[in-house]
Amino acid sequence: MPQILYLNVGKPELKNWHGKQELSAIDKKRVIQALLTKESFQGDGVAATEFHGGPDRAVCFYPAQHYSKWSVEFGKELAPPTFGENISAQGMLEDDVYIGDIYKLGEAVIQVTQGRIPCSKISKNNQIDTLLKRVVETGYTGYFFRVLQEGMVFEDSEINFLERKQNKFSILMANEIYFHNRKDYQAIEELLGIEELAEDWKGNLEKLLKQKN
Repeated sequence: MPQILYLNVGKPELKNWHGKQELSAIDKKRVIQALLTKESFQGDGVAATEFHGGPDRAVCFYPAQHYSKWSVEFGKELAPPTFGENISAQGMLEDDVYIGDIYKLGEAVIQVTQGRIPCSKISKNNQIDTLLKRVVETGYTGYFFRVLQEGMVFEDSEINFLERKQNKFSILMANEIYFHNRKDYQAIEELLGIEELAEDWKGNLEKLLKQKN
């Protein structure tokens, strides 16, 4: 059973990137515990609501292993939680986790809903212009959970797997469709058939299907 490596929350604040000020909550701070509600961790917030936040994106997870990969690739130490995630753990990579998977996290119960749609702020925050491009190319985006049962989460809480709703669409496979195979209409239709998929993704995929005709 994976144990989370850290628990981070934070509200949006002004960041100075390339001489311009932008509002972002990417710079989250470590806490020893936080109440997880249907909307988010208590004390957490988002700025870019088109990419983050809401009941389907209440918890952001980024796999710990990716940090070493990016550090080697770019020759620069990237230290968590510089992707703005709430939690991380060893394992639970995008290829191993499936849309709809349910986990117990501390006293809460959470469900995987979608891959993260990264924005330019991860490049700006890490001062690596091509980081966003590489995250999208690889599908190593991290992912979001909705909250099925509210409860306290602690900095050393375990992530206990409870149930798998389907075993075809992992986060990595869903990312491949969403970012790269946007004309694979059969796959899009199948992905849309997963009840547990985030509503935002459903809406965007339905728009792609309309292009079929």
